[in-house]
Amino acid sequence: MKTYTAKPAEIEKKWILIDAEGVVLGRLASIVAMRLRGKHKPTFTPHMDMGDNVIIINAGKVQMTGTKREDKRYYWHTGHPGGIKFRTARQVLEGEHPERVVIKAVERMISRNRLGRAQMSNLRVYAGTEHPHEAQQPEVLDVKSLNKKNTRS
Repeated sequence: MKTYTAKPAEIEKKWILIDAEGVVLGRLASIVAMRLRGKHKPTFTPHMDMGDNVIIINAGKVQMTGTKREDKRYYWHTGHPGGIKFRTARQVLEGEHPERVVIKAVERMISRNRLGRAQMSNLRVYAGTEHPHEAQQPEVLDVKSLNKKNTRS
């Protein structure tokens, strides 16, 4: 029996729309990473960009369990001695770009190489409810109904 390997002409990409309002961040990120990678498809090929195009709306209303909203820190370095800085998840979510929390969570679940960067280019995240991808007619994926633990009350 031969191992199946998809060819670029055989890859079929769909558009998926996910509403992140009230959904737990880590569970959302793992579902989105699986969709971007293409592991939900029976024709999955590890070295090809098989994943779907994913649109996430209401990223600013994503939930976190426990005290992660206050305790989780996003670090960066200014390049100067002693220049390590951080922001908490609450500060990022209440700031100008709350979608960055979702982008970082998904980015850290995707491999860090050329293929991972290509897969991340298929992710579009918006803080509000509007998105400019109506022409692609995205299918709605209801993450809340997949598992009762995906939501936070």
